[in-house]
Amino acid sequence: MITTAYVRAMAQYNSEMNRRIYTAAARLTDEQRRADVGLFWKSLHGTLCHLLWGDRQWMSRFDGWEPNTIPNPQSPTLIHDFDELRDARVKTDARIEDFANRIDEAWLAEDLEWYSGGAKKTLRKGKRGLLMHFFNHQTHHRGQAHAALTLRGVDPGDTDLFLIVPNL
Repeated sequence: MITTAYVRAMAQYNSEMNRRIYTAAARLTDEQRRADVGLFWKSLHGTLCHLLWGDRQWMSRFDGWEPNTIPNPQSPTLIHDFDELRDARVKTDARIEDFANRIDEAWLAEDLEWYSGGAKKTLRKGKRGLLMHFFNHQTHHRGQAHAALTLRGVDPGDTDLFLIVPNL
């Protein structure tokens, strides 16, 4: 069951894992971060951009954030400069944690209706399931980022949820 406690724990996990991934990625050169290593979004940098793009897109639906101005296929080009990307990631994660701390069970029980550019139609789904998708999407692509770092000999550290979120 997706509860407010689940959303808050996943928001904390998301923030900490992003800190670890970005700290590890900072040890690489820009050329290494941008190299096509066979990820879905090609490079580590492209994958990190896509993750930020996805988070912003979902949060525009969940919490009224400004939506992205570029379509999903261009998401790997969202922010060119790595330091700017990292700064945007930190700010986004703080906003996601703030959102997670503000929602309640009544909000979670509602449906969300939005236009999906990917599906090319208006969709309506329960917020609980959509939040599960939101956090699963982050974990999926962060796993790819972790693999890209590992390929370069950089260890971002432990990824186990129960070791990272103390109040589980």
